[in-house]
Amino acid sequence: MEIILEILKYTIPAIIVFVGVYFILNKFMEGERSKMEMTYRTGNSKMITPVKLQAYERMILFLERISLSNLVMRTYNGKMSAKELQNALLTTIRSEYDHNVSQQLYIPTKTWGLIKSSREENVKVINSCAEQLKSDASGLELSQFLLEVVGKTEKMPTDVAIEALKNEVNRTF
Repeated sequence: MEIILEILKYTIPAIIVFVGVYFILNKFMEGERSKMEMTYRTGNSKMITPVKLQAYERMILFLERISLSNLVMRTYNGKMSAKELQNALLTTIRSEYDHNVSQQLYIPTKTWGLIKSSREENVKVINSCAEQLKSDASGLELSQFLLEVVGKTEKMPTDVAIEALKNEVNRTF
């Protein structure tokens, strides 16, 4: 019996010390892991922030390029028929969109939805205006009609999307 008590005198304190050291080391390791994760996130944030900002810039540029007034001025040449101008405008919008579609990765879903709807709205306006003209109408007539529609519209969808992007940038950065 005395031998057992002698063994317990040394074993119990050793077990208590071992358990205490285990918990202390465990807490220390959790703290270190947390610090490493924070460092990793900070490093990623420093790399991603410029890319996100560039995505916002590119989308604002995209919206400016597909705004109807800019699009008409850039696309129309004096020899086009209304149908040719319509096709050129739609092709330009599609091309611009395809070029920038990957930017949705960095832009919130709601804001991306506004960008997509502004593109779709521009396509609808172009098609609607082209349908209202005679089949032999000139590109000049279509361009004038489109610019009239732009002038009568209080706020174009591209302007709404640009405003949303600017607000998002101000909130995020």
